[in-house]
Amino acid sequence: MATSMKNPESAPEFLNANGWGDGALLPLAGDASFRRYFRVVAPGRTAVLMHAPADKEDSQPFIDVAGHLNRLGFAAPKIMASDMEEGLILLEDFGDARMREVVDAAPESEARIYRDAVTLLGVLHRSGAGDLPAYTMSEYMREARLFTEWYAPALNLNVDETGFDAAWEKVLEPLVDLDEPVTVLRDYHAENLMLLEGRHGIGSLGLLDFQDALAGHPAYDLVSLLQDARRDVPRELEENMLTHYRVTNPVVCGPEFDAAYAILGAQRNVKILGIFTRLWKRDGKSRYLSYQARVWRYLERDLRHPALAPVAAWFSANVANGKRAEAWQGGSPR
Repeated sequence: MATSMKNPESAPEFLNANGWGDGALLPLAGDASFRRYFRVVAPGRTAVLMHAPADKEDSQPFIDVAGHLNRLGFAAPKIMASDMEEGLILLEDFGDARMREVVDAAPESEARIYRDAVTLLGVLHRSGAGDLPAYTMSEYMREARLFTEWYAPALNLNVDETGFDAAWEKVLEPLVDLDEPVTVLRDYHAENLMLLEGRHGIGSLGLLDFQDALAGHPAYDLVSLLQDARRDVPRELEENMLTHYRVTNPVVCGPEFDAAYAILGAQRNVKILGIFTRLWKRDGKSRYLSYQARVWRYLERDLRHPALAPVAAWFSANVANGKRAEAWQGGSPR
């Protein structure tokens, strides 16, 4: 079912107890999870109320990672109040200047803003991963299997699941148990970055949707940003931003970096194909289907890298061309 933006019943009591009883609640957004967001508008000030039902979402990681990022000097929303039993968190309001809409409205700003976003990642990757849990093989595989668990059945594909697992485990093996993992936010893209007026450096971009952060490979968030499921990132811009990252972060960009970028691009895009299908089938959120053809185009390019030969062979044997990007022209499977 689609997410309801009805005000949480417990919100008035929560806001009153935390000094925001004079604030009006305005629906702000829902997302691909069960979380919902509302702007709290009071005289001379605003905040954001996040509602994440405790029986469906664990909000403690959000609070923990926000603290980790703030301690490093990054702009994660400050936590103003929380009630974990009710699933309510009152957050700093980053305004409305989201990277996606700013770039779309002013295309001449695209390269500059993406460069700032890539620069931020470089600083983050040089700052250590703190106590974040590791991105393990089991987690990579749980994500990749969303393709066989949701995408394949939705398109009536009879696939070799054992071969799928074996191919992915082979190509992902070099990317686990890293000596120096970095903070991986895992959903770093143009709809989760806010442009903050009057701030500079790494604090000029507000970070959202980071509660699933892990300690992993630096290429992951670059893929998330530069192979964005929700908007077209020109190939030339992607290459220029990768060059910028390599030049400014030579320590982490050894000869295996390009292979890692392709592998994690393929893994993430396979995961997204499964997630967007699940959002459609399980949650009634069919709007995500319009992104599937774009995700396939990224995936097809990633699969051409030699490091992905076992996975590419599996796709050749199990997923016909008509069940790939072609199936989603027009936004729904054919």
